[in-house]
Amino acid sequence: MSEANYQQQALVGATGVELVVALYDGAIRFLYRAMQCVEDDDVRGRRVAVKKALDILMYLQARLRPDVGGSAAESLSDFYAEMFTMTLEASHAASVEQFHEVVACIRNVRDAWVVVARDPEAGRVLPRELRTREERFVPGRVVEQAGDGAVGSRWSA
Repeated sequence: MSEANYQQQALVGATGVELVVALYDGAIRFLYRAMQCVEDDDVRGRRVAVKKALDILMYLQARLRPDVGGSAAESLSDFYAEMFTMTLEASHAASVEQFHEVVACIRNVRDAWVVVARDPEAGRVLPRELRTREERFVPGRVVEQAGDGAVGSRWSA
């Protein structure tokens, strides 16, 4: 089985929070690849790896919901923007040390997500698009809307 197929199979059945952790892992993996390219003097390879890491950061930032997540979402938005800038600076300087700093910051937040992943209540605060299909459907859930007694959908928001 190829590495890509193995990685896809590993994500089958993952929760939304576990998928977020996997995105962080991907960003870290691409940053390590960029470091290797710096050491090998592979400019094109570094640029490709950096672009992939930046794509992940942009994806994560674009999925934030400040209207739902409040100050936590704003803090994550600031974090992603800072990691984006630091990654570009590390790439421009072709600096393994700067890439290590970015990895350390991302790993720190990633580890916090791992703690969140262990909390079954955590998945309920994720934006809908970051939840898995199974997490979106909560059997038997009844929702009252605006206190008017109307029964809402079984699909969680």
